[in-house]
Amino acid sequence: MRGRLINAFLAEIARLDTVATAADPDGAGPLTTGYDPDFKETVVLEDAGVRRDARREMAPILVPCQVEVGAFEALQQLASGTSPSSQVTLVFHFRDLERMGLVDPASGDALLRVNDRLVAIRDLAGALVQAVRARPGLYATEVQPQSFGLGRSRNLLLITFLERELGVRGAA
Repeated sequence: MRGRLINAFLAEIARLDTVATAADPDGAGPLTTGYDPDFKETVVLEDAGVRRDARREMAPILVPCQVEVGAFEALQQLASGTSPSSQVTLVFHFRDLERMGLVDPASGDALLRVNDRLVAIRDLAGALVQAVRARPGLYATEVQPQSFGLGRSRNLLLITFLERELGVRGAA
């Protein structure tokens, strides 16, 4: 017996495509990769005054989950103005991840990883329940296997999604 999710929804997740991001981000140079060589994170590109992240994503997927909201657009007052803050934790069942091919058979690692982006929460029929704005966006900051032992296997994967603004420094 491996248990089940309580009050299941579908998480629409856009996984980071590390191979495509590592390639030349716009084909125009002088950058040869979408990653900063020092900080090992995606760079911010500027095209005609519009800033965009060099990250490339795989097509969004729908994965059954349980939703635990820590904060959603809670307002923080800063000296420079206001900054909404959000934190959402999604609970996934390894049985669903295995069925969808989202577990590496060699290592047992989940293929949902840090830096994947939460696009939306949908009901089990696929109808939109809550969209997540692309900017600043909610990104996976912690991916944690849980519930070892029940049925002699691990059952749950907890992923914490936090808001993340694009940095102030662009690509030079």
